[in-house]
Amino acid sequence: MENGENTARDPSGFLSQIIGAPVTVKLNSGMVYKGLLQSVDGYMNIALEQTKEIVNGKVHRDYGDAFVRGNNGMAHLPYN
Repeated sequence: MENGENTARDPSGFLSQIIGAPVTVKLNSGMVYKGLLQSVDGYMNIALEQTKEIVNGKVHRDYGDAFVRGNNGMAHLPYN
């Protein structure tokens, strides 16, 4: 920290800035979903559009819209 600044980042703030971007969501269970980030709230619940379930690097299911509860311990990463 420089000059007493708090350098911690709020993940929900970051996610709010990338609404509409493609993201990968990996749950604690190991399941992987890819889609467009539609919304996120203070509990880290997220809504995705054009959602696809990925198994072994390949599309397993196509869900369209999906809602993932924040308590599933997920990581959100932009994908290509």
